[in-house]
Amino acid sequence: MTTPHLAPSPEPFFTPDPKSAAHSRIADFARWAARHRGAEEIQDPTDYRALHHWSVTDLEGFWAAVWEYFDIDATTEYERVLAEETMPGARWFPGATLNYAHHALRNLQPDAPAITALDETGAGYEITGRELRSRVASVAATLRDLGVGQGDRVVGYLPNTPHAIIAFLATASLGAVWSVCGQDYAPKAAADRFAQLEPTVLITADGYLFNGTAHDRRTASLELVRALPTLKATVLVDHVGLAWPEGGDAGPTVAWEDAATRVEYLTIAPVPFDHPLWVVFSSGTTGVPKGIVHGHGGVLLEHLKMLGLHSDLGSGDRLLWYTTTHWMMWNLVVSTLLTGATTCTYDGSPAPHARPDILWELAARHKVTLFGTSPQYLLAMAKLGIEPSAHDLSAIRVIGCTGSALPASAYPWVRDHVGVGVQLASTSGGTDVVSGFAGSASTTPVWAGELSAPSLGVALAAYGETGSPVLDQVGELVVTRPMPSMPLYFWNDPDGSRYRDAYFGAYPGVWRHGDWITLTSHGSVIVHGRSDATLNRNGVRLGSADIHDVVERLPEITEALVIGAEEPDGGYWMPLFVVLAEGVGLNDSLRDRIRDAIRAGASPRHVPDEILAVPALPHTKTGKKLEVPVKRLLQGAPAEQVLNPAAVDNPDLIAYFARLGADRNKRSSHHT
Repeated sequence: MTTPHLAPSPEPFFTPDPKSAAHSRIADFARWAARHRGAEEIQDPTDYRALHHWSVTDLEGFWAAVWEYFDIDATTEYERVLAEETMPGARWFPGATLNYAHHALRNLQPDAPAITALDETGAGYEITGRELRSRVASVAATLRDLGVGQGDRVVGYLPNTPHAIIAFLATASLGAVWSVCGQDYAPKAAADRFAQLEPTVLITADGYLFNGTAHDRRTASLELVRALPTLKATVLVDHVGLAWPEGGDAGPTVAWEDAATRVEYLTIAPVPFDHPLWVVFSSGTTGVPKGIVHGHGGVLLEHLKMLGLHSDLGSGDRLLWYTTTHWMMWNLVVSTLLTGATTCTYDGSPAPHARPDILWELAARHKVTLFGTSPQYLLAMAKLGIEPSAHDLSAIRVIGCTGSALPASAYPWVRDHVGVGVQLASTSGGTDVVSGFAGSASTTPVWAGELSAPSLGVALAAYGETGSPVLDQVGELVVTRPMPSMPLYFWNDPDGSRYRDAYFGAYPGVWRHGDWITLTSHGSVIVHGRSDATLNRNGVRLGSADIHDVVERLPEITEALVIGAEEPDGGYWMPLFVVLAEGVGLNDSLRDRIRDAIRAGASPRHVPDEILAVPALPHTKTGKKLEVPVKRLLQGAPAEQVLNPAAVDNPDLIAYFARLGADRNKRSSHHT
């Protein structure tokens, strides 16, 4: 693969203030590890590379240090840290019993906000630590009365509001298993996920807010109930003020107000370290979504590391990260509570037409210290001419960004329009490990367009064509040693074959994630895009993200997607699809500007064969571009074999791209 922007990098775009870095939690942890865990190679607590090297060469020492530093409260102690290192099948902390919910509630200040609930109207309310514990106790008692026991499944069809967090913590406290998806999923799409789990209880809301509209989901909720025959009861949440119909065929129901306002004592069940905590699902774009199961202990340690160390969160901090409940970022947002910080939920559009800067307004009003978002959001803010610094954002220390590669152009925009001292922390990970493989910390420099470093405890490597590590070259993202939050297993995969094939089929015993990355000699990580969407032009591999980065900087372009499609006659077609800004037309002049920008910002090899304007691009529900499915549609594959419409944000686009493919194939056949 060509790597046009891998010339030796200049000085970092951002360097942490030395005093702030030295007083960060990650530096304090490094000092603690050097004193108490024998990490002698850490001479300087702000030397991230030394800390990371120790964390991956002494896995047991590092994860034992995380356990002790964060004072994990186990009912029974572990026998050893890592009993079996083979992947898949690594066994972490055997013998230990604990509970995630206990740790999520124990550090909260009784009278300080644990959750701040916000929405796109600007309204909000707070739930204190004492109130959260009380509501979790009440809902847990309700679930127990409804027949939920250890190992049973409770599912939520809910927007990003405190109801979802309370229901999850109540479920976890019982040792039951949680799963949730947003209400923009159709009932069938939700049932495709939840029916696999054979849930005992469903918790569902009357609707959700988006772009000035309250979307009524009462009928959808009742349809979902009918699709889940194992339900013993349904808990009905009154969120947007719509009256639930009485009677009907919903089966036994309980009002949320009744479920959450009982006076109960919270009893939390200790469970084994690897007891299932939740099931998160793959996007399901090409079939029934895969249920990915994570455990109490692995998530607890991984999220304390990510949020407590990498994100420097603790008591007094506030996190606001735009997410939906079916994106793994929701799971990480909930885990803010583990650190004693306040987590903010948000129901609505990230940029509603009436108030496109509402998230910045809310961040200012609530003194948010970590603001999280996506590359698409930051690029959209720049193109809309939004000025975040019109609000008082002085509390923000870090802008977190994930979901796709963040282009270099976004970095100066954040500096100039959010704040000079704000660290822009681009991260990359996945639902698979419900965490990150690479990102930033308070002690790491930032290079524009690059992730600062591999995450602690992540033995990250880039494998070249020979299956060996490469530096300053593009390779497959692999993880060579286990992480505690790797999946326990896939749901309904009794022999583990689907799990092994998903991650370990290419390199036995080594996790292959499916991304192209470059590990640079100055320690950073560059993400080039999905390896299964690699462009291969005349034998030269190209990263799609390198083209998207350049094109999406142009003010006339809202979004771009490049595809490389092999053709039956041996040819190779590489079109670029662009979504144009309002009022812009695609003419020869704009096409020339796009080609010139790609030639200068990437390389001549990256210039597409055609540039085509399209009304929109299809994404997963979590906003990822559907590169491979679009490629297959353009190659003429039947739509029903390529994409599950329920997993796409705009199902009409499936037919649109299928028609494009059919028209091209007809022209090619006629020409032949």
